[in-house]
Amino acid sequence: MLDDFTNKLIRCTICPRNCKANRFSHKLGYCKSDASFAVSSIVVHKGEEPVIGGDKGVCNIFFSRCNLQCIYCQNYQISCVNSTIIENKFTLDEIVEKIITILKTGVNTIGFVSPTHFTPHVKAIINSLHSKNYHPTTVYNTNSYDKVDTLKGLEGMIDIYLPDFKYMEYDLSKKFSDAKDYPDIAAKAIKEMYRQKGSTLVKDEDGNAESGLIIRHLVLPGYIENSLKVLRFIADKLSTNIHISLMSQYHPVRNINEYPNLNRKLSDEEYSIIINEMETLGFHRGWMQDLESSDTYLPDFNNEHPFE
Repeated sequence: MLDDFTNKLIRCTICPRNCKANRFSHKLGYCKSDASFAVSSIVVHKGEEPVIGGDKGVCNIFFSRCNLQCIYCQNYQISCVNSTIIENKFTLDEIVEKIITILKTGVNTIGFVSPTHFTPHVKAIINSLHSKNYHPTTVYNTNSYDKVDTLKGLEGMIDIYLPDFKYMEYDLSKKFSDAKDYPDIAAKAIKEMYRQKGSTLVKDEDGNAESGLIIRHLVLPGYIENSLKVLRFIADKLSTNIHISLMSQYHPVRNINEYPNLNRKLSDEEYSIIINEMETLGFHRGWMQDLESSDTYLPDFNNEHPFE
């Protein structure tokens, strides 16, 4: 009988693409990920929401490639499947040892970034850490193009869900991320995360999050109606008690002449409209960003510490 790890990867239907690819072969699926532990960076990151990791930061594991191909992705160096990307092929033991080295410095939160297509690997890493008596707070930092069944399989293993709710407009999700069904898929996925965690963000005595749900939304310049629809959906179908991280950090990383709005930064007027709508809807928990943040969060994965 095949073990669960092998079974999930030998005919991969982990994400909504349902490629059915054998990731142990050379005939790979949409994300072009094989069965290895393909990680682009394992690094302490202090740029997440203040409650995640606190002053010490979070040990982020950046998986390579992605099951969405957003044309504006700031992590394109490690996510774009149609070009040479920056990645390393580690063994499970090597990854766990790197994480433990960071945990020993006092960091007690680990984040899995772009983990959707690597959920069997996520489980293996967590189980290995637990077997060595390490139980850090776990963060699932996802684009939300996740299957509900896959998320159900993570229940009890993930402490904090950190989903990005990108679109409620089908034409944008198709044009910008090659996923016309994203609004439906993401809505179901985030509803499942909400079922598991509710709207309460559990914190320790130092104010660091230990369990809960934080929904991120990146406001795209020129497409504020999409942002308004995302916020209205969360308010109508989930709860205004959910913590919202409203991001203004969009920065054009590649020239996209076909969509002029994506070749510029977000304006103060655009961001103000979204903030006003968030307040009107009754959201009262979360974070906003300064517009200058668009110059702050640009990583370079050629560096050992991409965000420095």
